[in-house]
Amino acid sequence: MPLLQRRTFLAAAGGAVLSGCSATGALNALVPSGTYRAEEGIAYGPLARQRLDAYLPLQPVADAPLVVFFYGGSWSSGERGSYRFVGEALASAGIATVIPDYRLSPQVQWQEILRDCAAATDWAASNAQRLGAAPRRLHLMGHSAGAYNAAMLALDARWLRQHGRDPRELAGWIGVAGPYDFLPISDPATRRAFGWPGTPRESQPIAHVGPQAPRTLLLAARDDGTVHPQRNSGGLAQRLREAGVPVQLEFFEGVNHVTVIAALATPLRHLAPVRQEVLQFVRA
Repeated sequence: MPLLQRRTFLAAAGGAVLSGCSATGALNALVPSGTYRAEEGIAYGPLARQRLDAYLPLQPVADAPLVVFFYGGSWSSGERGSYRFVGEALASAGIATVIPDYRLSPQVQWQEILRDCAAATDWAASNAQRLGAAPRRLHLMGHSAGAYNAAMLALDARWLRQHGRDPRELAGWIGVAGPYDFLPISDPATRRAFGWPGTPRESQPIAHVGPQAPRTLLLAARDDGTVHPQRNSGGLAQRLREAGVPVQLEFFEGVNHVTVIAALATPLRHLAPVRQEVLQFVRA
């Protein structure tokens, strides 16, 4: 297969998986399966959507970092099994990774989604040592709507405090193509998830920036046509810097809202150095 045709096929495969076409779809089928250990279907709560998968290094790593990754899907779709490529990308580099499901709109709205994400984070912190990781090296990470979830847990202390934890305990957080300042809301799925037009300003991550925020890595596609990168990633980075928070901001060329996260997968890493930036940040 010619190189250009192969790249087109792989990018399409990444888009197919991320749009929910298959939990074990084309992109996951192309990533290695012998580079990590997995523990699947672990309950972090009593409900059906309160389950998570853990991806662990093959060999124990002393004081391994730990990442909790939240996927996107407009808060109305997604399943953890579709993101094996994320778990593999990190676990194969010595980073313990937890990928939870969470309840979705329209069954619940943003507050319940964040409560699930906080519960999954609490589970990860409580079980870090069992996973071979260091609780003090816990990072939150997310893509798109999942980046919003990570941002809110990192910036708005009320969610983790429901579990007796504090965002200042985090080693950092990573947002990939996230929406952090998106009022007014025009997208129908997002309107349902946030109860528009009665959406409060406190629902926005940018409203919670303060000097206590954890160190931050923000990654986005420069030409993202789904989530405005300059307003969201750029605007949040500026607000964090004004508050004195260490923040790194990277805009990537040649990727879009979907392929910026698909670039973590082995066959798509040529698209952008997303994995390299994440690994450097988590290991620092």
